[in-house]
Amino acid sequence: MMTSLKPALILKSEVVVIGAGQAGLSSAYHLKQLGLPGGRGFVVLDQSPEAGGAWQYRWPSLTLSTVNRLHDLPGMPLSDVIDPGATSVQASVAVPRYFAAYEEAFGLPVHRPVKVTVVCDRGDRFVVETDRGDLSTRGIINATGTWSTPYIPEYPGRDRFTGRQLHTRDFRTADEFAGQHVVIVGGGISAIQLLDEISMVTTTTWVTRRPPQWRTGPFDEAAGRAAVAIVEDRVRRGLPPMSVVSVTGLPVTPRVEAMRERGVLARLPMFSEITECGVRWDDGQEKRVDVILWCTGFRSALDHLAPLLLREPDGGITMTGRLATQVAKDPRVHLVGYGPSASTIGANRAGRAAATELIKHLEQKR
Repeated sequence: MMTSLKPALILKSEVVVIGAGQAGLSSAYHLKQLGLPGGRGFVVLDQSPEAGGAWQYRWPSLTLSTVNRLHDLPGMPLSDVIDPGATSVQASVAVPRYFAAYEEAFGLPVHRPVKVTVVCDRGDRFVVETDRGDLSTRGIINATGTWSTPYIPEYPGRDRFTGRQLHTRDFRTADEFAGQHVVIVGGGISAIQLLDEISMVTTTTWVTRRPPQWRTGPFDEAAGRAAVAIVEDRVRRGLPPMSVVSVTGLPVTPRVEAMRERGVLARLPMFSEITECGVRWDDGQEKRVDVILWCTGFRSALDHLAPLLLREPDGGITMTGRLATQVAKDPRVHLVGYGPSASTIGANRAGRAAATELIKHLEQKR
């Protein structure tokens, strides 16, 4: 259900959920299941004009058959909205349709488009400042994800490169690179997916900072729990979360095997410098390239929480709570989709934990 905030309208609510992707909708569902009414009880603020979270911006070739993993939201399976056999449907179409139906089915009070600019502590309440007015709230569930904060590392010469540079989030179709030499930078699943597509239409070079770690065995429940435990341990100690692939490794799928046969997985170490027309390694080797595609991941979109001083000196945030969603420095703030909950299945479980723990904490503080 989509509503609109009028400019300069000041609202008071017990809980504000920031973000309406998988983590935000899961949190909102559980808040409502726990008896918190929409509006005065809780609201969801989403900066996108339509439902779908970051999924609505994914590249067109990413379909339900090629997406890494997609999990149902609590209380309503994807199959209620999307035919399970429609594997060729674009993820950027299917998931927004599902999210919109989910919001409507459960009457979730999602306001959009609303951009949160800053959250400030005002004693026993927070003031959430937005481009559509200010809100006063007792608790925050932040579910802003990472899509809005792409990360591109600094390398000497990056500003003088005369070719094209783009990030994963800018990719649309491999055909636009036909006849060009493309360097794909990064060792994550998105890098592999785009390397596969682009290498079908043109020449590519794949570079990573570290040798890729391939996972040949099944990624069962035990393996998943072990991976989550590693990331959870880091955030409980206040360290920045690790990337998912650094913990789980890259799955060896039939598409990956086909890439090996085509010879496109001949990975090179990271170059040391970017020139006007290409890249250069420490040993003096150079390669002329037309495009540098940075598949170098994202960072958590948390700048609007900066006034709360939640970060540790090294940039991490110390997390606590049953599933490490509660900020140790301020238990009125929960981060869902951060650290161990930065996956679709993790976001579901964390949404429930965050909603339950936050309501309990606020009741104790009355």
